Amino acid sequence: MELTSRARDEKAHRLASDAVTWFDREAALCEVQDARLGEISHAAEADWWRHRPEHSDGLPRLGEYQVERVSEADILSGHFKSTRERIAAAKGPVLVLHDTTEFTYQRERPDLIGMIKRIPKSRSRRLDGKPQTYTTCGILMHSSLAVTLERLPLGLSAVKFWTRKKFRGVAALRREVNLTRIPIETKESIRWLENLKQSTELFEKPSQCIHIGDREADIYELFCAAQEVGTHFLVRTCVSRLAGDGDHTVATIMDEVVVKGLHRIEVQESKGNPDQAVLEIRYRKIRILPAIGKQSRYPALTLTVIHADERGAPKNRKKIEWKLLTADRSSGAIARDAIEKLEWYSLRWKIEVFHKILKSGCRAEDSQLRTAQRLTNLISVFCIVSWRIFG
Repeated sequence: MELTSRARDEKAHRLASDAVTWFDREAALCEVQDARLGEISHAAEADWWRHRPEHSDGLPRLGEYQVERVSEADILSGHFKSTRERIAAAKGPVLVLHDTTEFTYQRERPDLIGMIKRIPKSRSRRLDGKPQTYTTCGILMHSSLAVTLERLPLGLSAVKFWTRKKFRGVAALRREVNLTRIPIETKESIRWLENLKQSTELFEKPSQCIHIGDREADIYELFCAAQEVGTHFLVRTCVSRLAGDGDHTVATIMDEVVVKGLHRIEVQESKGNPDQAVLEIRYRKIRILPAIGKQSRYPALTLTVIHADERGAPKNRKKIEWKLLTADRSSGAIARDAIEKLEWYSLRWKIEVFHKILKSGCRAEDSQLRTAQRLTNLISVFCIVSWRIFG
């Protein structure tokens, strides 16, 4: 039922005036105590109910708040410990959803924040015909969100912020070096391994945890890291790696695998109307090799490859074609296990909803703070508020 304006104000007042609130409990385990954190969180949730995006412009006042003399790690430390407690109380597997998002800003001194990407200038082209671009400033955040199979968000398990002094696109780097030969420790993608390890440490039993990522998570070093800490992963793959003894690829093997089952799922078409899709499922365990330049450092892994291709051609949406890779943690009814993995991966969108709350609800990109440190501190507070709103 839709809340009236008066009801929203009453709830906002109640949330802001409670002597002991949810944020107080989250911050109780924080490594650095700062009373202003509670004040900001109380105002944040109260403003959310007063100014929800569907009624106005989100949270117009929160960009005025500042948290100084602490780091984002200090602010989030108590929340991570609370997440650990909620994970311990959960029954069954817990999914850890990983994704990266960007916060862009316009500043007179962009060097105080950093660079994130190049954006094409509208209708402007260079002499060689290629579009002109400009580099925008901002902050990148890689977050990890723990959820139950019943879709209940248990909290954030890891967050990494970074920015760049300059931006160089992947295409430009590939002209100079072979990216597959660069150590993962020198790449930005190391954040996937760091978040996986930090998140897994929150679990008493690492085998209870399944890390889920999109095609950006298709990193061989990530698969090895998961094996080292005794946890599991499920990622959408985009690389056709060498397989077997190295004389063929995963793609050539999967082309020979017959359809082993059908699975019907509920989806939405481009206009938001409900639709159904029937997926043809193929799966197989395959011995997969690392890139040639890294075979001396990383072992071959036996992983389960799952392909789900939609039957027919839908009219008002993109055809579903998922290629998933997972460390097999099951035995017995393999078709049922493959369907289980598809259902798990379908929950990955929840991390995108979390990021949407950060940007549209908390309006993290509307802040006028001028330095990266202040912005990351503010976004860290927003992360806890957004989890609360999401849950």
